[in-house]
Amino acid sequence: MSKTEIEGRVWVLLDGRGALIEDIDTDQIFHNAHLHLTDIKQMGPYALGNLEGWKDFPAKAKPGDILVAGRNFGAGSSRQQAVDCFMALGLAAILAPSFGAIYFRNAANSGLPVFRSRALEGIVREGKLVSGDKIKVDALGGRAEIAGRAVTFEVVPMSRVQADILAAGNLFLFGRTLQKSGRP
Repeated sequence: MSKTEIEGRVWVLLDGRGALIEDIDTDQIFHNAHLHLTDIKQMGPYALGNLEGWKDFPAKAKPGDILVAGRNFGAGSSRQQAVDCFMALGLAAILAPSFGAIYFRNAANSGLPVFRSRALEGIVREGKLVSGDKIKVDALGGRAEIAGRAVTFEVVPMSRVQADILAAGNLFLFGRTLQKSGRP
């Protein structure tokens, strides 16, 4: 499987009414009480530690899992730790209808695949995608498929640059590939 074909078990972030949690900000993702941590490997246990009902997520998540959230995921500050904590857990991707602009760029630059999909809200509301399901995302083709169900949905495909950053590992490693190739 290539880096642009992403497959994993899903965690759907739901509120008490069964709807996707919207406007999850970077402080809910990674609380400011832990900003003293500088080693990314130590950040995983604090992922979603300030989001009610999801504080035990790090203990349950496994490398390769995929997070599904509501609109405006990662709103707020430019807190890089809110991306790094998911990298530390080994998450394969995050899907949401929309992201905070800075969060989306930080994730893409860090090599964490993030996908926008307007279809998520309806699919979750109809019970077609639940925690524990497995999905496969074709990052360049802009399609996602729920394993074992005849359900596919669109995601905004990765840009070529985003795919190149992902293939290299992160923005800095991608920059080195440009430097070695002599490309400006």
